[in-house]
Amino acid sequence: MTEEEKREALKQREEMMRQMMERMKKQYEELPLPIVSELESYEEVMLPADDGVKLRTEIWRPVEPHVAPTVVVRCCYPRQQEMLKIKAEAYVKRGFAFVVQWCRGTGGSEGAWVPNEYDRADGLSLMRYLEADERIESMGYWGDSYLAFTGWVMADAVPPKMKTMYLGVYGCDRHTSAYKDGLFRQDILTAWAHDNAGRVIEADYLESAAYRPQVEVDEAMWGGKLPWYRDWITNTDRDCEYWNHGFWKMLHDIPGKIQIPIYVKDGWYDHHLGSAIATYELLSPEARAHSVLKLGPWNHGYMPAVTHQPIDNLEDDSATSPAFWFDQILRKKEYGPESVETYMIGADRWDVAHSYPIPVKETKKIFLDATKAARETAAEGFGTNEKAAGGLTEGKGQTAETAQANGAPEQVALTGFTYDPLNPVHSCGAESLFQTSWTDGGSRPQPEVGYRDDVLSFLSAPIGDDLEMNGRINVKLFVSTDVEDTAFFAKLMEVFPDGTAVNIRGTITTLAYRNGATKRGKYTPGQIVEINLTMWDVAWRLKAGSRLRLDITSSDFPQYAVHGNVTGPWSLVRTEDTKIAHQTIYTGGEYPSVIELPVV
Repeated sequence: MTEEEKREALKQREEMMRQMMERMKKQYEELPLPIVSELESYEEVMLPADDGVKLRTEIWRPVEPHVAPTVVVRCCYPRQQEMLKIKAEAYVKRGFAFVVQWCRGTGGSEGAWVPNEYDRADGLSLMRYLEADERIESMGYWGDSYLAFTGWVMADAVPPKMKTMYLGVYGCDRHTSAYKDGLFRQDILTAWAHDNAGRVIEADYLESAAYRPQVEVDEAMWGGKLPWYRDWITNTDRDCEYWNHGFWKMLHDIPGKIQIPIYVKDGWYDHHLGSAIATYELLSPEARAHSVLKLGPWNHGYMPAVTHQPIDNLEDDSATSPAFWFDQILRKKEYGPESVETYMIGADRWDVAHSYPIPVKETKKIFLDATKAARETAAEGFGTNEKAAGGLTEGKGQTAETAQANGAPEQVALTGFTYDPLNPVHSCGAESLFQTSWTDGGSRPQPEVGYRDDVLSFLSAPIGDDLEMNGRINVKLFVSTDVEDTAFFAKLMEVFPDGTAVNIRGTITTLAYRNGATKRGKYTPGQIVEINLTMWDVAWRLKAGSRLRLDITSSDFPQYAVHGNVTGPWSLVRTEDTKIAHQTIYTGGEYPSVIELPVV
């Protein structure tokens, strides 16, 4: 990224943040709950934690009622001070008390800022203090992102006055948030470490993410070691001790112990989506019986993250939804049945169900075909000067005895590309971005076919009828390479009749962690293997007349760490250790590479 591009990206992000603040102020001014009170008091308490460290705690109280339902927040981002004040004053006018505590080492609280480590103990200390407050009738906890984490981390041990939590854009399955098949989600956690190291880091983020070996970037570019970041990037196995003992294991197990209803909200293009869905599915039956899961086409800031799609029915409920939830549970004391709300992109429609995942009617198979005839037909669909790797052919269903009977091409064909880790493909439209989500995240127009020699594109014929899917898309490929380990990335797109292509979903895998392996395995160069690229959930309507396009490559930076084509943890690979890999994709016959769509 050039300096001019960096300035433009920063400008766009600042403008979006300004718009978000203005939008939020207006929403809370117009919050559709009756105004019943004025502010009676505001106080700051330096509340001692269990180890004596004093944490700055702000309490706003209404005149009426004297004993009030109370909304509680724990925050680590001082830049949100003004935002939280706006929320607090709006809730007080509606008869709620409002409490904000600043995590240790932030916002005026004593102690050292260490992410995650103290939040359970400090949060429960605050809960005991508020439980004993005679002016608090009941409590609801509220937070998004790290502020949601501060709720999740203690949700299994809260006192009786805590009746519910409203937690957005976060989940308790930390490994899912951090990794996909051995590759780190850098635009989430490398970016977060860069910005939340407890000191100002001037080094460029993208240059930091590209540094090799990544395990040394803290000392080389950030001014000193960050042990917690080094732990994140070196523990790649899902079943290793780091993720399965101690803190992260405790966090993973908390949802199954929760007894209160939880409102879980996330976006189809939020980087915590996979973890949030896994967390909701882990909720205890007692909690889930009255909980809500809501998934919309948002990014991490609840901004619409789709383009070239109607969104007339996409209401902005980031202010009203929590307010109505707390009014229902804390004031009216009403507990409804489990509810799942999912937004169908392309149909501009909210669907309501009573469980998750949504039942799949059919797994529709779309087969890859790399034969010369398929390439020529696909090239016609792209345009006379376009390069196509092959076509996509609709199967005949999943009940036939053989893949060929299902509609797979009978002729074996292959295609391939050369992957150089020193020249990765840059993310453009993605579901797992944070730092660059303002410019590259969400569903966005895609580059033309042939824009890089190391990106293979397959194209279908126009779709005859609308097709709706809700769930996890899987791309099954048969591949080989000439190195001991490498990565394959797949991105599925809808191509509209005017030629515009927008990404639906994408994901990556490695040969070492292929097919859901929880620890690193081996691969023999030249061996043909099946790999499954299972993507995060999405609800999407493919419109009649559109085409499907599947791109296959081996990198998507900075959404994922760049694979060096060598074995071992990605973070330990040096520049001089990287290798060039020659990748081959097989289609047809005994190698029925296929896209599997969850049709509802």
